[in-house]
Amino acid sequence: MTFRATTAVLTACLVASAAGAQTAHDCLMDPAEIVSVGSTATGILETLSVRRGDKVRKGEPIGRLESTLEESTVDLLRTRAASTRLIDTQQKQVAMYDRRLARARALRERAVMTEEALEMIEAERLAAESLLVQAEINREIAAMEQARAEIVLRQRVIRSPLDGVVLELGRFAGEYVDTRDHVAKVARLDPLHVEVFLPINLYGAVKIGDTAQVRPAAPVGGVHGARVISVDPVFDAASGTFGLKLELPNPDLALPGGHRCTVVFPES
Repeated sequence: MTFRATTAVLTACLVASAAGAQTAHDCLMDPAEIVSVGSTATGILETLSVRRGDKVRKGEPIGRLESTLEESTVDLLRTRAASTRLIDTQQKQVAMYDRRLARARALRERAVMTEEALEMIEAERLAAESLLVQAEINREIAAMEQARAEIVLRQRVIRSPLDGVVLELGRFAGEYVDTRDHVAKVARLDPLHVEVFLPINLYGAVKIGDTAQVRPAAPVGGVHGARVISVDPVFDAASGTFGLKLELPNPDLALPGGHRCTVVFPES
């Protein structure tokens, strides 16, 4: 093959390569959420069951405040709510007055008992029934107080609000926790959110729902599919770009958050 022919073949390869090339845009893979986990109650942090880097599930306990008083209150109210002795006693009282009232009415019909005596027994029966109703109400109130105390006790347990990874700890066992403090920071890494800025001449070319390839920088590497979930409608005039966000599935948490990457769009 002559030099001229070789040059022509190389030129054709370069043109074909350039035609098929796709522009890669710099991007950053971030956690979908970072939550500062606090407490709705105050007190001494008795236990902290997680460390930095631990994986946690939504609802999983990560810490517990000292709760001796609250546990005692729940036990007390549970006993009170479970007791039916007063109600049983009042039911027997009402039954006894029912029998007395039946006999008194029979005597009254035969004119053996006066109307005043009958009315007195009826009043006593009504008073016994009122005491029974009050006993039943008190038991219902005790049950509601127990439920409220159990809510207060549950608030002493600090739980993760999402599936994620512990980024940092803000308090340790033995320290005082206030409602303004954060005990830990938890990051949701599935999915990751990929932030990228594109030149404004591409505005309209990329839409929500479009797919792209995300290529994490070394040492992670690989090619991963992502989907556009938002397009910023406001341009950055200084840089001549607009931002958009992609959602990158990460079910096994193999991809780290806070890592640089490049993204390639099929039509970019």
